[in-house]
Amino acid sequence: MQRLRFLLLLITALGLFEYHASSQQQETLNSIINDTTITDLNFDENLDSLLNLYYVGQALANDPEFWNNNTDSLVPVFTDSVYIERLKKIPTVIDLTYNSVVRRYIDVYTKQKRGSVGVMLGLSQYYFPLFDEVFDYYDIPNEMKYMSIIESALNPRAYSRTRAVGLWQFMYGTGRLYGLTVNSLVDERRDPIKSTHAAARFVKDLYAIYNDWILVVAAYNCGPGNVNKAIRRSGGKRNYWDIYYYLPRETRGHVPAFIAATYMMNYYKEHNLKPVPVSFPITSDTIMLTRNLHLSQVSEVLGIPLQLLRDMNPQYRTDIIPASGKPMPLRLPLEQTAKFIDFKEDIFAYKDSVFFNNEKIITSPTTMDSRGFEEPPPGNYAKLTYTVKEGDNLGFVSMWYNVRISDIRYWNNIRHNTIRSGQKLAIYVPRNNVSKYEDINSLSFREKQARIGKTVTVPAKPAQTVTSGQGYVIYTVKQGDTIWDIMKKYPGVTEAEIKNLNNLSDVSKIKPGQELKIKPKS
Repeated sequence: MQRLRFLLLLITALGLFEYHASSQQQETLNSIINDTTITDLNFDENLDSLLNLYYVGQALANDPEFWNNNTDSLVPVFTDSVYIERLKKIPTVIDLTYNSVVRRYIDVYTKQKRGSVGVMLGLSQYYFPLFDEVFDYYDIPNEMKYMSIIESALNPRAYSRTRAVGLWQFMYGTGRLYGLTVNSLVDERRDPIKSTHAAARFVKDLYAIYNDWILVVAAYNCGPGNVNKAIRRSGGKRNYWDIYYYLPRETRGHVPAFIAATYMMNYYKEHNLKPVPVSFPITSDTIMLTRNLHLSQVSEVLGIPLQLLRDMNPQYRTDIIPASGKPMPLRLPLEQTAKFIDFKEDIFAYKDSVFFNNEKIITSPTTMDSRGFEEPPPGNYAKLTYTVKEGDNLGFVSMWYNVRISDIRYWNNIRHNTIRSGQKLAIYVPRNNVSKYEDINSLSFREKQARIGKTVTVPAKPAQTVTSGQGYVIYTVKQGDTIWDIMKKYPGVTEAEIKNLNNLSDVSKIKPGQELKIKPKS
């Protein structure tokens, strides 16, 4: 109740700032139907980072049909009357209005972004049961879970231009208001379970204000203050389509996209869409820790891929679980939990002096101001410049300089994780440690890896493609390549074909410098 009163006071305060509506904003639903604008919902950006997740990459590497999912013969065409009847048949208390704006978003999901929808359908098999359970506890219609489609494309690492984070795209202040911890080591906005509970409480508070689920969807996106101002400017109307033109432009697309996502998730089979089988542990278990632990300790002792552990525990920003102050969860594949319990003491003791040496703990020189926005590094940090080399990625650079990937992206205005050879990166390190890092830019890859205790057994060679006289090309594996990366270079080529052509038993063990035969599709 106290939180609801705070929210109502916030809405009242925001409502004091009025501005005059233009005459064009007096349009009705008739003009909305003729609106040809499709609002950017960060869908492509969320998808870009979604495809970088370990378990998604593993799935796509084993699903050659993903790359051919846009074949015209696979895309059926339906009339408006069919869409109207199907929306009516969805059992829900939410008003699922149909018009041409909704139709265009349905086309985005079922035609333009078929491949990405297949990935989300696969991920929904993991996330939606969790959402259903939480929403049922708070007595929220389970169709509200489809907001996660338009908020984050089911990507727990989604990060918007406005600095909203996670599956439910919480801003810093709202996340803290609803009990989510956000600091240098932990960001619970990326925790699927805790952020879903916070989203459910936020949604329930919004419904107490509007008593209308569609207005809740709008207010979740742009804030209750903007929705209240839109209601006042419309003369007190409380139907979403009546206040459509009084809302921020990005929110106008949010509700139609939600309705389209609800349709798509209920009728994807009719559009010849199918889930991409995502190699993510559908069954997992949570162990509560009371001592600090590094994910690499778990990975190296139990043999679990570190990237999988990161994706199952995305809230830990530096791989450190800071559980000494209060209990913190560690999520593991179900089949690994008993093994963790059996080897618990060995895991905590493994390289503990290395992972928890105060000089080697990765900390961030970037701080946050009172609004939750990051500020430049303070004066006790010095700027170094690193020139990206062939085969580098942000993960390597972050380890070489003991900084976070998110900080490198922030310092260099990098939206995703892509860097290119020759690019100059600004890196900030403590002034008293400049001598430790200033020569990294001139070291070879082998020397840089040796600095962090890694051994390069095969020298990295530049990638090259040489055409043979036997209908295939020779591809030289470069540092950081995965079989999925190579398949993207040759659309239509499958993992099985690469394995058979090169007599490989395990494509995950390809090494830099290795030469692979590839038979491109004509």
